[in-house]
Amino acid sequence: MRLTSDQLTQFDESGFLFFDSLFTEQEMTVLNAETPGIFAQHRPENVRESGSGAVRTSFGVHMYNAVFARLARHPRLVEPARQLFREDVYMHQFKVNAKAAFDGDVWQWHQDFGTWQVADQMPEPRAMNIAIFLNEVSELNGPLMFVPGSHKLGVIDADLDTETTSYPLWTLNNDTVRKLVERGGIVVPKGPAGSMIMFDSLLVHGSGSNLSPWDRNTVYLSLCAISNHIRQFKRPAYLAQRDFEPIECLPDDCLLKQYDVTLPWIDGTPESALNPQIAA
Repeated sequence: MRLTSDQLTQFDESGFLFFDSLFTEQEMTVLNAETPGIFAQHRPENVRESGSGAVRTSFGVHMYNAVFARLARHPRLVEPARQLFREDVYMHQFKVNAKAAFDGDVWQWHQDFGTWQVADQMPEPRAMNIAIFLNEVSELNGPLMFVPGSHKLGVIDADLDTETTSYPLWTLNNDTVRKLVERGGIVVPKGPAGSMIMFDSLLVHGSGSNLSPWDRNTVYLSLCAISNHIRQFKRPAYLAQRDFEPIECLPDDCLLKQYDVTLPWIDGTPESALNPQIAA
């Protein structure tokens, strides 16, 4: 899948692109059939809400689940990133964010690159997020919110929040967000399951809690240009991958057909992936 010149211009100006129903109902059925089993596992990659115990994020799913491993190599996701960065990309992070009905908590306003720069020593913001809706997303179930154009401002001063969410996050204070929104407004992409968003790693975003009776699960691929790989390995590998090999795409029908993929963590997360490492 290649982006048009108009789409490239829009991404540069606003910091994101939205694709309504990019994946079919059949493809989404395949993906959604896997999530209950993933959320039920007691693995270190499954981070749970501090209050309810519901899964908040399942990291590194592509390392042990064959369906999500194939999704991680899908050309509809990988090729646009290659096009934008003009080079191969690797998987910096892969996760399923589970904003459960009634229990899904907030994601504070933040820039992803802010955390990647400090925690992982990613040199430049030559990385992006690609999100796929596993459920229909509306204004009722805690949708993602963007401040358009905020990626143009570079890295914004942030504070490390160790209390609000289940793991530390570099977040923006209310005054900063208020000024950003006065400048650029807020956009809330909504749509059916199978819709996709691409957004810049500097784009300011967040989401409210999900008080509705409808889940809002989303798959995120954080893709980084190969030349921009991280230099620090203090976090577990499921938070910051240490394999910088370029992603090799599978055929476009990879969710509907069985293609061989490697599953290095299928028997459990290795100790080497959990412990800090010294950069080579």
